[in-house]
Amino acid sequence: MEHRVGPEPEGEPAFRPYHHPAAGWGAAKSVTRFMVREGALPVDGPRAIMKMNHENTGFDCPGCAWPDDTKGLHLDICENGIKHVTWEMTRRRVGREFFAAHSVTELAKWTDYDLENEGRLTEPMVYDPGSDHYVPISWKDAFELVGRTLRELEDPNQASFYTSGRLGNEATFLYQLMARELGTNNLPDCSNMCHEASGRALQASLGTGKGTVDLADWETADALFIMGVNAASNAPRMLTALTEAHARGARIVHVNPLVEAAARRAIIPHDFKDMATFHATKTSTLNLQVRVGGDMALVRGMAKAILEQSATDPKALDQEFVERHTTGFEEYRAACEATSWEEIEAQSGLSRADVLEATRVYREADRSIISWCLGITQHEHGVDTVREIVNLLLLRGNLGREGAGPSPVRGHSNVQGNRTCGIDHHPGEEFLDRLAEVCAIEPPRAHGLDTVGTIKAMHDGDVKVFVGMGGNFALAAPDTPYTYEALRRCELTVQVSTKLNRSHVVHGRRALILPCLGRTEKDHQRKGIQSTSVEDSMSMVHMSIGMKRPASPHLLSEPAIIAGMARAALPDSATPWEWYVEDYDRIRDTMAKALDGFEDFNRRVRLPLGFRIKQPARELVFLTPSGKAEFASPPLPDVLPEPGVLALGTMRSHDQWNTTIYSDNDRYRGIRNLRTLVFMNRADMRERGIADMAPVDITSTAKDGSRRHLNGYLAVPYDIPRGCAAGYMPEMNVLCALGDYSTQSDQPIMKHVKVTIEPAS
Repeated sequence: MEHRVGPEPEGEPAFRPYHHPAAGWGAAKSVTRFMVREGALPVDGPRAIMKMNHENTGFDCPGCAWPDDTKGLHLDICENGIKHVTWEMTRRRVGREFFAAHSVTELAKWTDYDLENEGRLTEPMVYDPGSDHYVPISWKDAFELVGRTLRELEDPNQASFYTSGRLGNEATFLYQLMARELGTNNLPDCSNMCHEASGRALQASLGTGKGTVDLADWETADALFIMGVNAASNAPRMLTALTEAHARGARIVHVNPLVEAAARRAIIPHDFKDMATFHATKTSTLNLQVRVGGDMALVRGMAKAILEQSATDPKALDQEFVERHTTGFEEYRAACEATSWEEIEAQSGLSRADVLEATRVYREADRSIISWCLGITQHEHGVDTVREIVNLLLLRGNLGREGAGPSPVRGHSNVQGNRTCGIDHHPGEEFLDRLAEVCAIEPPRAHGLDTVGTIKAMHDGDVKVFVGMGGNFALAAPDTPYTYEALRRCELTVQVSTKLNRSHVVHGRRALILPCLGRTEKDHQRKGIQSTSVEDSMSMVHMSIGMKRPASPHLLSEPAIIAGMARAALPDSATPWEWYVEDYDRIRDTMAKALDGFEDFNRRVRLPLGFRIKQPARELVFLTPSGKAEFASPPLPDVLPEPGVLALGTMRSHDQWNTTIYSDNDRYRGIRNLRTLVFMNRADMRERGIADMAPVDITSTAKDGSRRHLNGYLAVPYDIPRGCAAGYMPEMNVLCALGDYSTQSDQPIMKHVKVTIEPAS
């Protein structure tokens, strides 16, 4: 199964290494060209820039989950955020005339870029199998179709309710309430594919599923360790924190198989003096190119070095902190002693000198933050790696004080809020008890299905209804052909979306497209214009209010759509669905009673910058079985590929946000007019007889021995460790078998696919 994702290339594929600063004039020029192309100048684009990420008066960027600036910055924006918003505000429309002119069979042959590029959806549509077209349906009839299908299921667990990170907190709470009142915990979400390992590891180590630091800590840390993150593309506003840290003398260590643009230098666009003088600031003091999957070995090596140095220098280890606040230390010390330096070097792909240099930076810093993203989590051993990071922090007491702690970087706006507000297939008993008391329902207690479990259950016929709130599930999930077939076996698929995408043309026997408001649009309800709340990656909850007239008068808000489906599926429900939608303050009042940390929600969320959800571990209160922070002592995993095999990690290009592709260019990696590529070490290419930019065939071998193929991709020589390779998602999702998921986190191991690469046949 192969299809082109991006647009038609504008010229011949080309690769030229990128040596310019991140952001700066390159970002400004790219944004300007994009806004011109999308018709966002001279009014909509600049207006959105001035309203995005403003304290309780503007809308929250629907892109990444990086926190809003704490110093009152009026241009707290980035290139990808502006593109994301401009893409949403397009003037192009997809209405009944479009669907009448194009069958689903025809649309299935379109590229994913061309589908989304048609513009905003304008009215609810239902699939007509007789004509193979989507046709208009009223909201009332659409809700009744959903409700009737759900009511007719033999078991509520035959339905699954997915959400991407874009859903606001209020809609999230209603969505999980609907599913649980129906009787299922089948609430998969995008976290199941991204940061599930982070949550499980932090919960086990510290008793919280979140990081403990906030943006103020980033502004005071002496050392920042950035692991498995391509900040310039995935969290571009982090560049401000990195340049400010370097300017004040902090040490910054980037750990990644590729040295990304954000790990060199940057010009921050809102720093007008630097823009005018082309002055770039360094964003790193040390770059360590670990092999794919070798991060845990690096961190174990740093811990081993700290413990060895503590034998002659007691200041290397915070013995008092370890004794007072942790358990399992002696077992961990023994695990470090049993891990040889030869093993650490082999598994990390780094020299002992490299590891000791990273250790020196860590030891000399009074306060250190370790931050990470999917380069750490999307592995078989992702949970162990995050726990190893926490181990290292505990050794020097880098927890519970300003400028120190663990800081996972969530990749999508409000994905953390989704989990906080109840999107969890594995809910805790305490949460369910409070939900039962506050909302007067009997929530199910059995664990539900996550993303991988939902795909398998759809494929096996055990899940018959799939509801997707946002996102592009068909394209984001692993094992693309298997996922497609699973969706097509459903009795009904429902996609709540803003724009046309692959998940609308890969659908069940019956299918609905329900168009919703975007984050930038005004949400008019009976009690006036409504605001929603979101939670960033550092647990700050704040308001978001749209500024723009909706793309169509027929759009509904996400809370209204959820309430409509819930009332149709639960006609006798005592939950006041319609009353909630009239005024979202009413939803927040209920959330304040049901959710820990949301007390006095309506008042606190309207404070400047909102409020921060309490983090007990930040106060050295550990909700673990022992009541202390817990060291973990697993052995190092063997991440060395077999002879002839490469470890491939999938990633986004720069001109891309999740599954949305803006162009076939990847500016920071020097790529133009190409997405079907694989980055390889030049020595690995020579060994296989592969010339620069030559076509190759890529074959993955799954745990069960099955194979998957991509043919005719171009090999790009790149600075990446031997034995490693990289390429773009979603094209390469086909290489990751559904069964290739972590036994620790149940996440698809998108960052560690075993492949062979050879010249194209």
